[in-house]
Amino acid sequence: MLTPMLASALLLLLLCRISFCQYSSDQCSWKGSGLTHEGHTRDVEQVYLRCSQGSLEWLYPTGAIIVNLRPNIVSPAAARLSICIKPSTDSSGTNIYLDRNGKLRLLLREQDQAQGKVHCFSIQEGALFIEAVPHMDISRRITAFQYELVSDRLGTEAHSLGVPCQPCNNAEMLLAVCTNDFVARGSIKKVDREEERSSVTVEISRLYRQKTQVFVSGGVRVRRWTGRIKMPRQCGVRSGEGEFLFTGTVRFGEAWMGCAPRYKDFLRLYHEAQQQGNNPCHMDVD
Repeated sequence: MLTPMLASALLLLLLCRISFCQYSSDQCSWKGSGLTHEGHTRDVEQVYLRCSQGSLEWLYPTGAIIVNLRPNIVSPAAARLSICIKPSTDSSGTNIYLDRNGKLRLLLREQDQAQGKVHCFSIQEGALFIEAVPHMDISRRITAFQYELVSDRLGTEAHSLGVPCQPCNNAEMLLAVCTNDFVARGSIKKVDREEERSSVTVEISRLYRQKTQVFVSGGVRVRRWTGRIKMPRQCGVRSGEGEFLFTGTVRFGEAWMGCAPRYKDFLRLYHEAQQQGNNPCHMDVD
């Protein structure tokens, strides 16, 4: 059944496809104002954001905008990307749809954006169609979110509650130490259960790599680091003895666990692959 809200969005989309579209140049982040639409509330602006991450801020929204999120290089691998968006907790004034060839699917209602939850979808599901919700006073309305382009595996597993916690196979473990945002050897000290995820406090004895400051040093003379890594709640992680090799990605400033084998198991796998010449990269395991 076609609701009034969806009918309005489809009308604006149709007008855009006919003639009433303005275009913004390629960039990583975009900031615009609905006040420029005054007298032209049927205009739809096309925005192209071609970076792996960035942000959007639409002040005083009126009419609609279409946001095209794409990588900055052309590659067949781009079809396997996911897009994750994280609305600001004070984001309001619009409904956000996915637009695939003129067919709209509601992604976020105005009232849902204030929760600040991450929502991911395949890049093949289309562009974002963001339509202003009519209000008597638009002066306090701002739609704002951050976005990141990630691989399909990272995008769905890091932020979807319905994906099972599958252990990494041998090839994935070896590749993780070469490509992930952080790689560290350490132990689990505490697990805090949150509403939809677990927050794992870890102590690191050997830090191989970190893209951003996920783990904080205990001091110049202390060769230890501490930090928190997020996991889906249903993974059932527990604190306990033993050392692990923690790998994973950083999403919107938060570390998310990827492969995390026991260190002795990874060490055995690494040496076996080294003898066979199958290691994708070198790692100092001494």
